[in-house]
Order: sequence, then structure tokens, then C-alpha cells
Amino acid sequence: QVQLVESGGGLVQAGGSLRLSCAASGRSFSTAAMGWFRQAPGKERQFVAAIRWSGGITTYADSVKGRFTISRDNAKNIVYLQMNSLKPEDTAVYYCAVDINGIYPSGVERKYDYWGQGTQVTVSS
Repeated sequence: QVQLVESGGGLVQAGGSLRLSCAASGRSFSTAAMGWFRQAPGKERQFVAAIRWSGGITTYADSVKGRFTISRDNAKNIVYLQMNSLKPEDTAVYYCAVDINGIYPSGVERKYDYWGQGTQVTVSS
């Protein structure tokens, strides 16, 4: 059974940095794409970044380009989201997800098959 466990959230001041981790287990992810999404209070969940496990192709939402970096550690089955220059509008619950047959790292939520429980990121002004 696939499990995704996020960690690394917390409270940070505007301009600060956080690194989120998503530990994946339960099967091989060699053909998968991993994504990060976020949901702020009262808003719909939105795409943040995604990476193809094999080859490392990445894609980002325009709102985080140049500030966030997604990466993966193949040996540990962990996907990271390095978040720099954080803004109050980045405050949300961040979720990782896996698209088991992710030929391309998609920003489309419905393509993802499994989701983690989320980790809270709060950016104070």
C-alpha cells in the first residue's frame, strides 16, 4: 500500500525558508511523478510543483517559480520542496501526491492517485 508522509512544515517569517519532505513507500516509484499541492483556508487546492521520478523533469506554478525548488532522493524515496523567499500568501497546508504512471509531471490534481496527510506552513508578515 502506498504511503506518503510529509514533514517539515512550521511557522516562519516572511522572507524565510523551509524545506518540506515527503517520504514515499509501498511500491516502486520509478515510473511515477510526484507533486506538491497546497490549500489555503477557504480556497481550493492548487498545484505548486511536480517532478518526474525518473529523469528529474520538473514543472512549477508561476506563483512559486524562482522561489521554490522540487527535488528527489532516489535512494531514500524522498521528495523535497525547498521554499525560499516565503510570503504570507504561501500560507497553506501542503500536500504531496503521486501519479503512479506520471510520464510527465502534471499540475492536474485529478491525475494523482495517492495523497499524504498534509503539513501546515504558516508565513507571518
